[in-house]
Amino acid sequence: MSEPYADSGRESLAGRAAALDAADELGKVRARFVLDDTVYLDGNSLGALPRSVPGRIEDVVRRQWGSLRIRSWDESGWWTAPERIGDRIAPLVGAAPGQIVVGDSTSVNVFKAVVGAVRLAGGGEGAGGGGARGEGRDEILVDATTFPTDGYIAASAARLTGCTLRPVAPDEVPDALSGRTAAVLLNHVDYRTGRLHDLPALTAAIRAAGAVSVWDLCHSAGALPVGLDEHGVDLAVGCTYKYLNGGPGSPAYLYVRRDHQSRFDSPLPGWNSHAEPFGMTADHVPADGALRGRVGTPDILSMLALEAALEVWDDVSIEVVRTKSLALTDFFLECVAAYVPGGAVESVTPAAHAERGSQVALRCADAGGVMSRLIERGVVGDFREPDILRFGFTPLYVGFGEVERAAGVLGGLF
Repeated sequence: MSEPYADSGRESLAGRAAALDAADELGKVRARFVLDDTVYLDGNSLGALPRSVPGRIEDVVRRQWGSLRIRSWDESGWWTAPERIGDRIAPLVGAAPGQIVVGDSTSVNVFKAVVGAVRLAGGGEGAGGGGARGEGRDEILVDATTFPTDGYIAASAARLTGCTLRPVAPDEVPDALSGRTAAVLLNHVDYRTGRLHDLPALTAAIRAAGAVSVWDLCHSAGALPVGLDEHGVDLAVGCTYKYLNGGPGSPAYLYVRRDHQSRFDSPLPGWNSHAEPFGMTADHVPADGALRGRVGTPDILSMLALEAALEVWDDVSIEVVRTKSLALTDFFLECVAAYVPGGAVESVTPAAHAERGSQVALRCADAGGVMSRLIERGVVGDFREPDILRFGFTPLYVGFGEVERAAGVLGGLF
């Protein structure tokens, strides 16, 4: 494909930004969001509001709930929403239909996935599951740099399954794998630094060792191609309120690769994952397919808000999103180098495209104070202890002019 974000040849960064915005094939998508004059670079924490959501929620509340009431489970499609919306997310993460179910929080889905992975591997003590018991598979590897909750959940899963938890840096995973490894929980993109880990190579190494992979896609889904099916990922989870713009606390999702579904043994079996949910039998008989990942009654209001939000992806290619993401982060780093006094900030985000997600993390003194002053001046990012300024670039609505402006405001603070 042609490169629409190449250097325009203009001398000034502001002039180049204007030219890049004029050539941006995603520029039209910005109008699908509710935005103002703020430079919003925190979409890696909470995505902007899509314009389609308020009207949809009003219909859900006033008509579907207010008038149809209980009939909406059938007539408005509430009952099938978890898998229907999962199929809408699927192409954004490189999955065929029928492998993603939406519902619960990321933390709950991480728990289901990690325990389910140990059971698929036949490991642990009392882990159960339908797989053949792996000899000595009593260890879970977890990303040592992971978001804290993932670590907490992995530790709980290890206690439940009788496994040992072993924190390992992602690039050390291939050497750490052994016949003891049952499951490996990794983040696709590091939430602090924006580093993109090598999902294809790490997944292949985990598979070769006979273990089961679990990937956290919270900081990659909607920002870059993932390729779950292509790369043979076993299980994956992700939130929907960052680059997928589903709204605060919008439900997360669970991916179960098709050839694992008949053996996936969730540690949280509920009536919604029962083969006959209205049979009300004492014994749990799991449903077929990805529905095994469901637990209880779906959170309909936030789920249907998410479904409306995903309409912004109509006619949008994730490959084009990735191209613009890299161009935006390249341009921001160039502008920072031009506008910020030398030595005032240091990028901890990898320069190599193959190792960069869709955010830039800058280390500086008094980072919390700097971010507060940025926000006062209309540039919104976020601060991570102890010294990180974190900026997320959502290609669907962030433009190059905003990037240049943000770097200029940052430079003016030093």
